[in-house]
Amino acid sequence: MVPQDLSARPLPARHYGRAAATVVVVVFLAAILHSIATNPNFQWAVVWKYFTAEVIINGLLSTILLTTAVMSIAVVLGIILATMRTSSAVVLNSTSAVYVWFFRATPALVQVLFWFNLASLYPRLSLGIPFGPELFSVSANDVISPWTAAVLGLGLCEAAYMAEIVRAGIMSLAAGQSDAARALGMRPTLMFRRIVLPQALRVIIPPTGNETIGMLKYTSIASVISVHELLGSAEIIYSRTFEIIPLLITASIWYLICTTVLSIGQYFIEKHFGRGNSRSPRTNVRSKVAAIRGLLGARAPEDVATAPEARP
Repeated sequence: MVPQDLSARPLPARHYGRAAATVVVVVFLAAILHSIATNPNFQWAVVWKYFTAEVIINGLLSTILLTTAVMSIAVVLGIILATMRTSSAVVLNSTSAVYVWFFRATPALVQVLFWFNLASLYPRLSLGIPFGPELFSVSANDVISPWTAAVLGLGLCEAAYMAEIVRAGIMSLAAGQSDAARALGMRPTLMFRRIVLPQALRVIIPPTGNETIGMLKYTSIASVISVHELLGSAEIIYSRTFEIIPLLITASIWYLICTTVLSIGQYFIEKHFGRGNSRSPRTNVRSKVAAIRGLLGARAPEDVATAPEARP
C-alpha cells in the first residue's frame, strides 16, 4: 500500500479576471493623475497661492463653527424628538412624527431661505404670555442674521434625521435591558441616561459621524444668503479675479482635509464605544481551520508532524 502525502496543499485558485481588472483600474487612475498634474488649465500655482489666504482661512473657520453649531442643535433636539417618538403619550409621539415628516420632506435650501426671509411674515418677534399680554418685542431683521438663518435652517432640518438615528439606536436594545432597569427601581429618566443611551451610542455614533461629515459640506448652502463660509469665501475671490476652477479646487482640498480629520476621529470614537462588541476576523482562526480540515478529512499540520509513519 502506497503511503499518502498528508502534507500536500491544494493549488491556489488563479483569478485572471481579477488581475486584468486591477491592471485596467491602475492604468486608468494613473492616466487621470497624469492629466491632472500636467494640464496647465488647472493652474496649480493659483491654487496654492490662495490655499492659505486670509479670506479662505476665515471661511474655513466659519464652516467649522457653523458645522459645530448646527450639529449641536441637531443632536440635542434629535434626542428629545426620539424620546418623544418612543413615548406612549399620543400627543408627544404624534408631534415628533409630524416634525420628522415635515422637515425631512422640505429641502434644506428652502428652509434656510425661509428663515432668512422670516421678517416678511413676522416683522417683529415678541415674547409674552400665550393669548395674553406681550412682554417685549424685537425686530426680526435684528435677530435673524444670515448666520442665524443658516444655523436654524440647517439645524432644525438635521434634527429630523438625528431623531430617526437616535430612535434606531434605542430600538436596537433588547427589551430585557429596560425590564432589568425597572426591576431595580430606576426612574424612566435615570434608566434612559444610565442604561438605554450609553448602550445605544454604539449604534448611534457611526451614522452621526456620517451626518457630521455631510453637514460640513452642506454648510456651503449658506453661501446663497451671503454667509462667508469656505465656498462663499472662494466665490468672493473668483468673482473678482475670474479664476473659478483654481478657487474651487482650493475649497475642495480644504473640504477633503477636514473630512479626513473627521473620519479619523469617527474611527476612534466608534472603536471606543464598540469595546466588548468588536469581532476580530482572526479570532480562533487556528481552531476554525482545524475544524474545516476535519470536515474535509484532512489533518492539521501539527498532527502531520506527530503522526506515526504509515505502514505498508
